[in-house]
Amino acid sequence: MIALVDCNSFYASCEQVFRPDLINRPVVVLSNNDGCIIAANKEAKALTDIPMFQPIFKIKKLLDENNVTYFSSNYTLYSDMSRRVMDTLMTFSPRVEEYSIDESFVDLGCLKMDAYDSMAHTIKDTVYKNTGIPVGIGIATTKSLAKLANKFAKKIPVNNNVYVVDNEHKRQHLLRNLEVKDIWGIGKKHAIRLQKNGIYTALDFADMPVAWVRKEMTVIGERLWRELNNIPCLKLETEPNAKKGIGTAKSFGFKLRDYTLIEEACSYYVAEVADLLRQQNSLASQIEISLQTNQHSAVDEQYRNKIIINLDTPTDSTIKLTKEAIIGLKQIFKPGYRYKKVGVNLTQLVHQYEVQTNLFENAHKSENDTITTVIDNLNGKFGKNKLKVATVGNRNKEWALIKEHRSPRYTTQWSELMTIGKKN
Repeated sequence: MIALVDCNSFYASCEQVFRPDLINRPVVVLSNNDGCIIAANKEAKALTDIPMFQPIFKIKKLLDENNVTYFSSNYTLYSDMSRRVMDTLMTFSPRVEEYSIDESFVDLGCLKMDAYDSMAHTIKDTVYKNTGIPVGIGIATTKSLAKLANKFAKKIPVNNNVYVVDNEHKRQHLLRNLEVKDIWGIGKKHAIRLQKNGIYTALDFADMPVAWVRKEMTVIGERLWRELNNIPCLKLETEPNAKKGIGTAKSFGFKLRDYTLIEEACSYYVAEVADLLRQQNSLASQIEISLQTNQHSAVDEQYRNKIIINLDTPTDSTIKLTKEAIIGLKQIFKPGYRYKKVGVNLTQLVHQYEVQTNLFENAHKSENDTITTVIDNLNGKFGKNKLKVATVGNRNKEWALIKEHRSPRYTTQWSELMTIGKKN
C-alpha cells in the first residue's frame, strides 16, 4: 500500500507556523517581486472575490478590506520546512518518494491491512506535532489511486483529511465521487475529450475497455487506467533522478540600464546554479544566457536575446562558468534598453565521472576545482555567499527581487531566529 501525504496550503501553512495569531485567518503568498497571489489558505480561498494570479497592485485594497495577510515568497523557509516534513515521514518508512516540495509518496507495504487507517492518523498527527504543518493523506494500492484518495480526503470534511482505499467498495465510492478531470495525469484537453465520449467520473474512465483507452490515450492513458483498477504501473522513485538542466531566470526588482548591475546579477545566478550542479555531482557542457526587457510594459522599447555557449570541457566550476557567462552577456547586451530579467541555464549535463575530455586541454580537474571546494566549504560553514566571485559585487539591493513582506527565515538564519521575551 502507498500513502500520498500532501501538505495543506503549504506556503501559507509555513507562514502560520510562526504566526499563530494568523490561525483561521486568510493568508496569501505572493510571487517573486511581490507580483501576484500564487498560494492561499482555505480561509483566503473562501473569499471568492479575491482572484488568484492577479497582480497585487490591482487587489491590494480588496485584500486589506478583507483582512487578508499577505507575505512575499520565502522559498528558503518553505524548502527547510519541506525537509522537516520529509524527515518525519522517513521515520515511518525507509521508502519515501519526494514528489514535490509539499507532496510525498510513502511505502506502507509492511503494515497489516487493518492498521492503515490508524497509521494514517498517526502520520498526520506526528507531522503536525513536529512541524506545525497540516497534511492530508490518501492510501491505496497504487500511486494514482492514492493521489485521488488524498484529494477525496480533503474534499469531504467527514474524512478528516484521511481516506484509505482498502477494499473494492471504497475504491468504487472514491472513483464515483470524483470527476475525470481529477485523475492525476489527465489534462484539460483530455478531460473535455473524455466528457464528449460520456466519461464524466473517474469510475466511468476506470470502467472503459482497456483497448479503447489504449487507442485514444496511448500507453500513458492505459497506465492510468490500470492504476485506477488496482494494477500498479508507477514505481516509487526513492532516489531522485539527476536533472538534465539547471537554471534560473528572475526579474530584477527594478528595471536596469546599467550593464555592470546586470553583470552582477548574472554572476550571482551563475553561482546559484553552479552550486546546485555540484550537489548532484554533474558537470555542464553548455551555458545559456538570456536577457530581456519587460514584455508587459506599454512604454518601454522591447528587446530580448539569448546566447548558447558550448564549453570545451564540461565543468562545475563557478569561476569558469562565470567567465563564460559574462562573455555571452556582453555579446547580447544592447545599451539604451531598460532590462527586467537575466537568465542562466546550464544544459548538456554529464556525471562528473563520465567526462569526455578535450585532447588540447588539461584534465578538467584543476586549481579552479580546489578553489571551488574551498569556497563551498567556507560558505557552508559561515553562510551563503560569504565568499564569492568578485563580479557578484555588493550592490544586490539595486537589482534583487522586491520582498517587502517577506517573513524571517526562522529555521536557517541565526540572525532571524524567533525570539521570545517579556514585553516592556
